[in-house]
Amino acid sequence: MLLGGHHHPNPTLLKLTVTLFLATLISTFGSSFQYGYNVASVNSPAPFMKAFYNATNYDRVGSSFDDGFLILLWSLTVSLYPLGGFFGSLMVGPLVSKIGRKGTLLFNNIFSIVPAILMGTSVVAKTFEVIIASRLVVGICAGLSSNVVPMYVGEMSPKNLRGGIGIMPQLMITVGILMAQIFGIRFILGNTQGWPILLALTGIPALLELLFLPFFPESPRYTLLHRGNEDKAKKALQRIRGWEDVDGEIKEMYQEDQSEKAEGRLSVRNLCSIRPLRWQLISIIIMNMGQQLSGINAVYYYADSIYKSAGVREDTIQYVTVATGSVNVVMTVAAIFIVDTWGRRILLLTGFGTCCLSCVMLTIALVYQTTVPWMPYLSIACVFAYVIGHAIGPSPIPYVVTTEMFRQASRPAAFMVAGSVHWLSNFTIGLVFEFLLEHLYSSTLWYQKQKARLS
Repeated sequence: MLLGGHHHPNPTLLKLTVTLFLATLISTFGSSFQYGYNVASVNSPAPFMKAFYNATNYDRVGSSFDDGFLILLWSLTVSLYPLGGFFGSLMVGPLVSKIGRKGTLLFNNIFSIVPAILMGTSVVAKTFEVIIASRLVVGICAGLSSNVVPMYVGEMSPKNLRGGIGIMPQLMITVGILMAQIFGIRFILGNTQGWPILLALTGIPALLELLFLPFFPESPRYTLLHRGNEDKAKKALQRIRGWEDVDGEIKEMYQEDQSEKAEGRLSVRNLCSIRPLRWQLISIIIMNMGQQLSGINAVYYYADSIYKSAGVREDTIQYVTVATGSVNVVMTVAAIFIVDTWGRRILLLTGFGTCCLSCVMLTIALVYQTTVPWMPYLSIACVFAYVIGHAIGPSPIPYVVTTEMFRQASRPAAFMVAGSVHWLSNFTIGLVFEFLLEHLYSSTLWYQKQKARLS
């Protein structure tokens, strides 16, 4: 796996070294995994958590919340996470320039370990407010990591591996979602006693990252261009590439830096006002909006509710949810192998096309679910097709493309813009979806009653 020798190799044949593989694995498991885990961790225990909110209020004032207010509290529990993600995205630029890519990832674990402890002890402390506040804080952690991890691994990867390695953060997000769905099965942790542990487990990847990431190098590009430490950058590159002769790559970084110095460091405001970068900027804004507003995270935040309204039997819902997560992981693995051969654009267009078609089919299936007995199966198939479409294109590609479209000087600002759009769209979906579902459900019932009355 490691390449020895002192000759400068052909840059198109760079191999994946052990150091690069482990650095990618630890940073994506420690950070990206948590992002996915926290997206899905509140889906399965929702009924038990709502019951806890009610019971806590009953203990305090002798009455339960009314339904509307409980839906609002629950929507906040879900959607404050992406709102935290938005605040986290705003911190990316200043932090990665000040303490580096690796430094930011290590510092970021504070925003995971503290809320993990608070959520785990919420029942003992008899407070549900702490859960809602912790979701905001753990969201800051996700907002930082979802932008910093692609930057860190992207800057360490050789060009020929950048697409595949660039999808690794997205792969770990999907693995995190799947693990939360598995732990959320009723007889594991998705029950009255287990859900605080389910929420607290997010602290474990953070602890592992704190323990192991310090043994790996900082992004050589950051060390060289921000810190001005050529020796350290050289040593880091030699470790990551697995050979001695890295002068060519160092020289390339300097050349890129020179041409960028002519352009100057870009703030978000500058980035928005530069004509030649306008199309790149519009592209990443549209891709990130499309990624989130197409509703992929609603599937994970509210998977159980969606399957319930699609007529799936209560006792099988959780297993269908786990199957959805598994399909997501498998298709993201597939994307790693095809992203560099098929190209980014084809995967995006195919993915969005599949999503669009499956949403249309799902709508038809939901309309006829009470009259045709096999309709729930079609609904499940549509959700699966939707997840497959999203996993091969819209989910992973925006991260890869943001790293590739912008150079060192404009990259932090570009990631801040992309991240803010991503998280604000995600927040919108998380907040309004439960209300939409409730409204649609009651209007469907009304429609069915009217139909029965007329017939």
